[in-house]
Amino acid sequence: MPDTIISHEPATGAELWRGAIGDVETEVATARASWADWAAKPVTFRIETLRRYANVVRANADTLADTIARETGKPLWEAKTEVESVVAKVDISVSAYSERTSQRRLDSPMGSRMALRHKPHGVLAVLGPYNFPAHLPNGHIVPALIAGNAVVFKPSEKTPASGAMLVGFLREAGVPEGCVRLLIGGPDEGKALAAHDGIDGLLFTGSAPTGIALNRQFATRPEKILALEMGGNNPIVVWDTPDLQQAAVLVVQSAFTSAGQRCTAGRRLIVDEKLADALIGEIERIVDRIIVGAPHDEPAPFMGPVIDNHTADMLGESFLELMLRGAKPIRHLQRPDPDRPFLRPGILDVTMLDERPDIELFGPILQVVRCDHFDAAIAEANNTRYGLSASLVSQEPDLYNRFWANIRAGIVNWNKPTNGASSSAPFGGVGWSGNHRPSAYYAADYCAYPVVSNEADAARAAIGVGLRDI
Repeated sequence: MPDTIISHEPATGAELWRGAIGDVETEVATARASWADWAAKPVTFRIETLRRYANVVRANADTLADTIARETGKPLWEAKTEVESVVAKVDISVSAYSERTSQRRLDSPMGSRMALRHKPHGVLAVLGPYNFPAHLPNGHIVPALIAGNAVVFKPSEKTPASGAMLVGFLREAGVPEGCVRLLIGGPDEGKALAAHDGIDGLLFTGSAPTGIALNRQFATRPEKILALEMGGNNPIVVWDTPDLQQAAVLVVQSAFTSAGQRCTAGRRLIVDEKLADALIGEIERIVDRIIVGAPHDEPAPFMGPVIDNHTADMLGESFLELMLRGAKPIRHLQRPDPDRPFLRPGILDVTMLDERPDIELFGPILQVVRCDHFDAAIAEANNTRYGLSASLVSQEPDLYNRFWANIRAGIVNWNKPTNGASSSAPFGGVGWSGNHRPSAYYAADYCAYPVVSNEADAARAAIGVGLRDI
């Protein structure tokens, strides 16, 4: 059994980083022994520490962006936007903590006081994904630390270098080493961490099958908080719009940004039959111009490779399987270099499939479904167990009102891509996309629990009924 995790650059295959696999028992025990002192600090102290962390990241922004780009394969320009999100998360989390978990006085009768305060859970485990190896785990770690928790963070085994750098910056800013622990490892370490009695909760970002397995595992542990941020089979609906070129841009941004490796990526284009051919033509013209390349290439690529060769192989097999089921290829998923995981976008018309697989194809594959009336389009958009993101491209407000009222998703957009959600708003979905614990601005909600106290300066009580006379 290997005792080292090695990270390779998807674009080149070169080794980027290696580190020893960590010990779950040690990391949890260290966090367990350290969190109470951190929780006892004033919240102003914890906030100031995290503000220093934002400054450390800002000072090292180029180094972090370069590491993210090399480790994930995403273009450097996109990695820089991820670093900006890491920095911005601190101020957002401070505002969210104040608004959603602050101390309050409530009205109470007979001269007593009602107080609402919030307590940290203790030790929270964070399991991070590979597609945003800094931004997404950071979105759990920062609010957890502000609330007074200690964190054991296991980055994806595919992107450990970015995770290790994040933890280094937190410690440089003054977060005690015992309160932010880095667990290097693979699936076995992730399972052991999730099952450990020493954690008080788990904050997860990743695939639906893994999230569902965690949900089953935690079903008999109601005392532990579980926040699941999972994937999506997201629809973008194009209906009754005169500007098909703009609609095509929104579809391409939704489907192929980050090489389709976003949980909010548009997986299904649902389009009015009358517009379909013209819209697809516009999409193809844009796809023809897309530059696929390595992170530091010039001119800058629109999208890089997928995370590794295994993922590229699986996406190729999925595309072929859809064709074998009867899907009509509009644009074949191309792999220019069989030794590297670069893919050019693939598009299929799946309208005539008797059964369309409800799976998240985490890569640059777009499935097209043609509909002849708007109610059928909404029904098709809802034809999924997922419920993360959905978008309508239309210039008819009445259609958007119907879409918003009937669509089943946690993010519902109008004339915007399915992706690009703001950290200043809650982020999450329903069904197989999450367990009703949205992250981003609402992460404060699962990082501390409310405690209500009825208080008075002196004991005063009377029983007015049911006592015998003296």
